[in-house]
Amino acid sequence: MIRSLVEVVRSLGGRRLALTGVCLLMLMQPVLWGQDTVPAVELAGDVTEHHDEHAAGHDDPVTPLLLGLATILFSAKLGGAIMVRLKQPAVLGELLVGVLMGNAILLGYDGFEFLRSPGIDSHGPTANAVATTLDMLARIGVILLLFEVGLESNLGDMRRVGVSAFMVALVGVVVPMGLGWLVGKWFMPDESWHVHLFLAATLCATSVGITARVLKDLGKTDQKESQIVLGAAVIDDVLGLIVLAVVTAIISKGSASAEEVAVITGKAFGFLVGAVVLGEYLFPHIYTLAARLNVHGMMTITGLLVCFLLSWVAAQVGLAPIVGAFAAGLILDERHYRALKKHDHDSMEETVIPITTMLVPIFFVMMGFSVDLRSFADTTVLGMAAAITIAAIIGKQACALGPIERGLNRTAIGIGMIPRGEVGLIFAAIGKGLQVNGESVVSDSIYTAIVVMVMVTTLITPPLLGWSMSRKRLASEPAT
Repeated sequence: MIRSLVEVVRSLGGRRLALTGVCLLMLMQPVLWGQDTVPAVELAGDVTEHHDEHAAGHDDPVTPLLLGLATILFSAKLGGAIMVRLKQPAVLGELLVGVLMGNAILLGYDGFEFLRSPGIDSHGPTANAVATTLDMLARIGVILLLFEVGLESNLGDMRRVGVSAFMVALVGVVVPMGLGWLVGKWFMPDESWHVHLFLAATLCATSVGITARVLKDLGKTDQKESQIVLGAAVIDDVLGLIVLAVVTAIISKGSASAEEVAVITGKAFGFLVGAVVLGEYLFPHIYTLAARLNVHGMMTITGLLVCFLLSWVAAQVGLAPIVGAFAAGLILDERHYRALKKHDHDSMEETVIPITTMLVPIFFVMMGFSVDLRSFADTTVLGMAAAITIAAIIGKQACALGPIERGLNRTAIGIGMIPRGEVGLIFAAIGKGLQVNGESVVSDSIYTAIVVMVMVTTLITPPLLGWSMSRKRLASEPAT
């Protein structure tokens, strides 16, 4: 692995890369945050005076944000490029560079601290504004990520894989949740049931993006097992978002009766069904009217309008905004916006890519930034991370029992459902924002354990799925 990493860095232009990194680290010194945090200016009085004379003309409050964005995007793409060369998902590299940046303070370097969330910021009002803005951009990024996942999903494909995909998805939600609850009770007996419930919900997610990328690279997307896995992963996302909506509402209220749970569940299903009906009958007319404006870029703008409005509606009815974003992508079919393609020849997916390319990496880098490596000094955290990871893997292997057809490679189906990826991180981020009695439901130690689980399941899936898909289809089961 070390030799491969060295070759990757060398192939990317090792000396130039190192020089660029050093320059960025020098730029990251806190000369932008005011006199209280700039000991370097004390070295020369005349330099200080010269700086003060011209500060008024150059002290634009947006410049620290620009530096933060440049650093995050460069680091994200660098980490992603290294991981891709190592035949791993790019998202893993984005997460890892965030971990490195967030824990650079442990080595005595505080140049990245102005990016840290406002709650634990110590670099003054300018840095606080930068961190708050980055947090907002990351939240928009994850909304657009779910919108993009919805655009890449297809209701018709979900119907074609039918019962088997639904059963795989159902097992992939129920079993990991049960195991997650048991792990929470075992390792955190003193924590409230809210913590156990949210930890259980976190394990039910599946990353359709990572699995789809691996199957595409293997050239196996046309196999029946692949179609079941991809269909089940999409259904798993829908069920997982509904579970997230229910669990979040229950935790927010403090308790919930069976009737209240039924109402919340019905509200979530009702929202998704209503969105589908709305998209089927109303959106074609809206896009026809939008096409009459004859303005360039209407494809992108109308797509974002649908995404943001449905995300807002989802929040108003008590659901997570990402549920609305996913529903928006799911219902926007190409036949709905055919009239707009006369002006904008790209598909909706292609028009959104430039925006998500900028905003989504911010989310993953900042998620890694929140990981505190000092948590690993506590052996309980290590044990919990290992237990959560094992439960996450075993829970998804139960998906092999879901398909009703015989003669399938059930091992590949179970492995294909393993990665948590971006969906697991989204669940963890929402959990950090939920509070019970003034404390976050997902503490720093639990968050670190979840991130470890996400990283491990993301790492092991590509090689295991490649191995399982290369095997011959099981012939031991008699044909029906």
